Amino acid sequence: MQPQAPKRPLFERLLPYMQIAPLALLLCFFLLIPLVMIVTVSFWNYNGFQVVPDIVLFNYTEMLGSATIWRTLFSTILFTLTTLAVTAALGFAIAYHIAFYVRTPLMRTVLFMACTIPFLTSNIIRMISWVPFLGRQGLINSMLMDIGLIDQPLDFLLYSRFAICLVYVYLFTLFMVTPLYNAMSRIDRSVIEAAIDAGATPVQIMFRVVLPLCKTGFAIGAVFVITVVMGDFVTVRIMGGGHSATTGYLILNQISLLQYPAACANAVMLLVVVMSAIGGLLRGVDIRKAL
Repeated sequence: MQPQAPKRPLFERLLPYMQIAPLALLLCFFLLIPLVMIVTVSFWNYNGFQVVPDIVLFNYTEMLGSATIWRTLFSTILFTLTTLAVTAALGFAIAYHIAFYVRTPLMRTVLFMACTIPFLTSNIIRMISWVPFLGRQGLINSMLMDIGLIDQPLDFLLYSRFAICLVYVYLFTLFMVTPLYNAMSRIDRSVIEAAIDAGATPVQIMFRVVLPLCKTGFAIGAVFVITVVMGDFVTVRIMGGGHSATTGYLILNQISLLQYPAACANAVMLLVVVMSAIGGLLRGVDIRKAL
């Protein structure tokens, strides 16, 4: 018989649990408990004056049977997909230039600082700064009228879907640049040299070597963009001018009308959509390789 290993002291056995206990408590207090409360309140009843703690399905049946809710959700998804496509293209171009064309580490740091400096100011201030450019009497319309390209101001530049998507791209492109640059910096340059020696053209190298090796960067950036855009309401409220709506903006209006159970039901639906989208991304890409 082999001798039994000495039993470890109780403190050593509890040490791993003690180490993860602070983070587990924080996640439980700030994540799990609020989620449970939102799901619980979404089944409560309400009237014009108070919330009634009763289990009803009215909030979900009304939500799922409302054409307005579905149009709003479709608009939210459309904003997200548009922003995701544009930020992915811009983020890839910027990250590719920094990773493969900028040689000195100092210049790379300078370029990254140039990208991150706008984040030192509030998102609201940065989006409001577009109003003098996009308004009917703004700089863009004035310039186009001065050079004779248009006879009257363009109305679609401000308080429109175009303005919302433009500001989204402006605010969240960096969320794509950073993970894509991280993925490109890990690419072994000998792989690209081997492709060149094999006679591959720059386009073939781009689509058959660089893009497949950047899947994790695209996935991580997409998680950030999807999460932020689908839950946003401030940009829609300021740049949309009341002409566009998203699920986040709808939830804000329901909260202002004290319709907390209906707002919680919409929040649960939005959470399901966001988690489904992120789950679909993570099934095809293992982001642990980039962590």
